[in-house]
Amino acid sequence: MAPAVSDLPRGAVGGRTTDGDGLVTEDDGALPDGVTVFDDEHSGVANLHPDLHRALREATKDAAGDGIDLHVNSGWRSPAYQERLLRAAVSRYGSEQEAARWVATVDTSAHVSGDAVDIGPLDATVWLSEHGARYGLCQTYRNESWHYELRPAAIDRGCPPMYADSAHDPNLQR
Repeated sequence: MAPAVSDLPRGAVGGRTTDGDGLVTEDDGALPDGVTVFDDEHSGVANLHPDLHRALREATKDAAGDGIDLHVNSGWRSPAYQERLLRAAVSRYGSEQEAARWVATVDTSAHVSGDAVDIGPLDATVWLSEHGARYGLCQTYRNESWHYELRPAAIDRGCPPMYADSAHDPNLQR
Protein backbone atom coordinates (compact mmCIF):
# COMPACT_ATOMS: atom_id res chain seq x y z
CA MET A 1 0.00 0.00 0.00
CA ALA A 2 1.22 3.49 -0.80
CA PRO A 3 2.40 5.86 1.89
CA ALA A 4 -0.57 7.86 3.03
CA VAL A 5 -0.79 11.27 4.59
CA SER A 6 -1.02 9.34 7.86
CA ASP A 7 2.57 8.18 7.24
CA LEU A 8 3.72 11.76 7.51
CA PRO A 9 4.79 13.32 10.81
CA ARG A 10 2.01 14.10 13.26
CA GLY A 11 0.59 17.56 12.67
CA ALA A 12 1.63 17.64 9.03
CA VAL A 13 -1.92 17.80 7.69
CA GLY A 14 -4.97 19.87 8.33
CA GLY A 15 -3.45 23.22 9.09
CA ARG A 16 -1.15 25.80 7.66
CA THR A 17 1.82 24.86 9.83
CA THR A 18 4.62 27.33 9.40
CA ASP A 19 6.78 26.39 12.36
CA GLY A 20 9.89 25.70 10.30
CA ASP A 21 9.80 21.93 10.85
CA GLY A 22 9.41 21.28 7.14
CA LEU A 23 5.97 19.79 7.71
CA VAL A 24 3.65 19.37 4.76
CA THR A 25 0.65 21.70 4.95
CA GLU A 26 -2.56 22.30 3.04
CA ASP A 27 -0.59 24.85 1.01
CA ASP A 28 1.52 21.89 -0.17
CA GLY A 29 -1.60 20.06 -1.30
CA ALA A 30 -2.26 17.93 1.80
CA LEU A 31 -6.02 17.45 2.10
CA PRO A 32 -8.20 16.75 5.12
CA ASP A 33 -10.75 13.93 4.91
CA GLY A 34 -13.93 14.47 2.92
CA VAL A 35 -12.66 16.98 0.35
CA THR A 36 -14.43 16.96 -3.01
CA VAL A 37 -13.40 18.35 -6.36
CA PHE A 38 -15.69 21.31 -5.63
CA ASP A 39 -13.61 22.38 -2.60
CA ASP A 40 -11.40 24.83 -4.47
CA GLU A 41 -10.24 26.52 -1.28
CA HIS A 42 -7.75 23.65 -0.96
CA SER A 43 -4.63 23.97 -3.11
CA GLY A 44 -4.65 20.19 -3.68
CA VAL A 45 -7.89 20.69 -5.64
CA ALA A 46 -7.45 24.22 -6.96
CA ASN A 47 -4.10 23.42 -8.59
CA LEU A 48 -5.32 20.42 -10.58
CA HIS A 49 -4.97 20.76 -14.35
CA PRO A 50 -8.15 22.52 -15.56
CA ASP A 51 -9.16 19.68 -17.91
CA LEU A 52 -8.74 17.07 -15.16
CA HIS A 53 -10.62 19.31 -12.75
CA ARG A 54 -13.50 19.71 -15.21
CA ALA A 55 -13.71 15.96 -15.94
CA LEU A 56 -13.71 15.16 -12.22
CA ARG A 57 -16.51 17.65 -11.57
CA GLU A 58 -18.65 16.03 -14.27
CA ALA A 59 -17.96 12.54 -12.94
CA THR A 60 -18.62 13.63 -9.35
CA LYS A 61 -22.02 15.06 -10.31
CA ASP A 62 -23.00 11.88 -12.12
CA ALA A 63 -21.70 9.63 -9.35
CA ALA A 64 -23.79 11.59 -6.85
CA GLY A 65 -26.84 10.78 -8.98
CA ASP A 66 -25.99 7.13 -8.36
CA GLY A 67 -25.62 7.74 -4.62
CA ILE A 68 -21.79 7.72 -4.70
CA ASP A 69 -19.63 10.43 -3.14
CA LEU A 70 -16.23 10.92 -4.79
CA HIS A 71 -13.62 12.36 -2.45
CA VAL A 72 -10.23 13.68 -3.44
CA ASN A 73 -7.75 12.05 -1.07
CA SER A 74 -4.82 13.62 -2.88
CA GLY A 75 -4.56 15.83 -5.94
CA TRP A 76 -1.93 18.41 -6.76
CA ARG A 77 1.14 18.19 -4.51
CA SER A 78 4.01 20.57 -4.02
CA PRO A 79 7.50 19.23 -4.72
CA ALA A 80 8.17 19.28 -0.95
CA TYR A 81 5.09 17.11 -0.29
CA GLN A 82 6.02 14.66 -3.05
CA GLU A 83 9.59 14.42 -1.75
CA ARG A 84 8.29 13.75 1.75
CA LEU A 85 6.03 10.95 0.43
CA LEU A 86 8.94 9.45 -1.49
CA ARG A 87 11.22 9.50 1.55
CA ALA A 88 8.46 7.86 3.62
CA ALA A 89 8.06 5.16 0.95
CA VAL A 90 11.80 4.47 0.86
CA SER A 91 11.78 4.15 4.63
CA ARG A 92 8.72 1.89 4.57
CA TYR A 93 9.79 -0.36 1.69
CA GLY A 94 13.55 -0.35 2.27
CA SER A 95 14.78 0.83 -1.11
CA GLU A 96 14.23 3.47 -3.77
CA GLN A 97 13.52 0.71 -6.29
CA GLU A 98 10.68 -0.76 -4.23
CA ALA A 99 9.37 2.69 -3.27
CA ALA A 100 9.16 3.56 -7.00
CA ARG A 101 6.31 1.05 -7.28
CA TRP A 102 4.19 3.42 -5.17
CA VAL A 103 5.59 6.95 -5.29
CA ALA A 104 7.08 8.86 -8.21
CA THR A 105 9.94 11.31 -7.92
CA VAL A 106 9.32 15.03 -7.81
CA ASP A 107 10.44 15.32 -11.44
CA THR A 108 8.10 12.62 -12.73
CA SER A 109 5.03 12.79 -10.48
CA ALA A 110 1.72 13.48 -12.18
CA HIS A 111 0.54 14.83 -8.83
CA VAL A 112 3.19 17.57 -8.83
CA SER A 113 2.09 18.68 -12.29
CA GLY A 114 -1.60 18.57 -11.26
CA ASP A 115 -2.34 15.73 -13.69
CA ALA A 116 -3.33 13.01 -11.20
CA VAL A 117 -5.81 12.50 -8.43
CA ASP A 118 -6.31 9.84 -5.77
CA ILE A 119 -9.99 9.09 -5.21
CA GLY A 120 -11.84 7.52 -2.32
CA PRO A 121 -13.68 5.87 -0.69
CA LEU A 122 -13.77 2.34 -2.10
CA ASP A 123 -17.28 2.63 -3.60
CA ALA A 124 -16.13 5.76 -5.44
CA THR A 125 -13.12 3.98 -6.94
CA VAL A 126 -15.38 1.10 -8.00
CA TRP A 127 -17.80 3.56 -9.62
CA LEU A 128 -14.98 5.40 -11.37
CA SER A 129 -13.42 2.17 -12.63
CA GLU A 130 -16.76 1.33 -14.26
CA HIS A 131 -17.69 4.80 -15.56
CA GLY A 132 -14.48 6.86 -15.66
CA ALA A 133 -13.67 6.32 -19.34
CA ARG A 134 -16.74 8.29 -20.40
CA TYR A 135 -15.08 11.33 -18.75
CA GLY A 136 -11.57 10.42 -19.87
CA LEU A 137 -10.65 9.39 -16.31
CA CYS A 138 -8.54 6.26 -16.21
CA GLN A 139 -6.90 4.20 -13.52
CA THR A 140 -3.24 4.22 -14.48
CA TYR A 141 -1.71 1.53 -12.25
CA ARG A 142 -3.11 -1.90 -11.33
CA ASN A 143 -1.68 -1.65 -7.81
CA GLU A 144 -3.35 1.73 -7.15
CA SER A 145 -7.11 1.45 -7.58
CA TRP A 146 -7.44 5.01 -6.28
CA HIS A 147 -5.05 6.75 -8.76
CA TYR A 148 -6.66 8.37 -11.82
CA GLU A 149 -5.30 10.48 -14.65
CA LEU A 150 -7.02 12.19 -17.56
CA ARG A 151 -6.83 10.32 -20.86
CA PRO A 152 -9.15 12.23 -23.24
CA ALA A 153 -8.94 9.53 -25.95
CA ALA A 154 -10.62 7.16 -23.49
CA ILE A 155 -13.93 8.91 -24.11
CA ASP A 156 -14.04 7.33 -27.58
CA ARG A 157 -11.68 4.35 -27.23
CA GLY A 158 -11.83 3.31 -23.58
CA CYS A 159 -8.98 3.48 -21.12
CA PRO A 160 -5.58 2.21 -22.19
CA PRO A 161 -4.10 -0.85 -20.49
CA MET A 162 -2.82 -0.17 -16.98
CA TYR A 163 0.79 -0.44 -15.95
CA ALA A 164 1.50 -2.94 -13.16
CA ASP A 165 2.73 -0.05 -11.01
CA SER A 166 4.46 3.30 -11.41
CA ALA A 167 7.88 1.64 -11.73
CA HIS A 168 6.65 0.14 -15.02
CA ASP A 169 5.36 3.44 -16.45
CA PRO A 170 7.79 4.58 -19.19
CA ASN A 171 6.53 8.15 -18.75
CA LEU A 172 8.14 8.18 -15.30
CA GLN A 173 11.56 6.96 -16.39
CA ARG A 174 13.98 9.88 -16.38
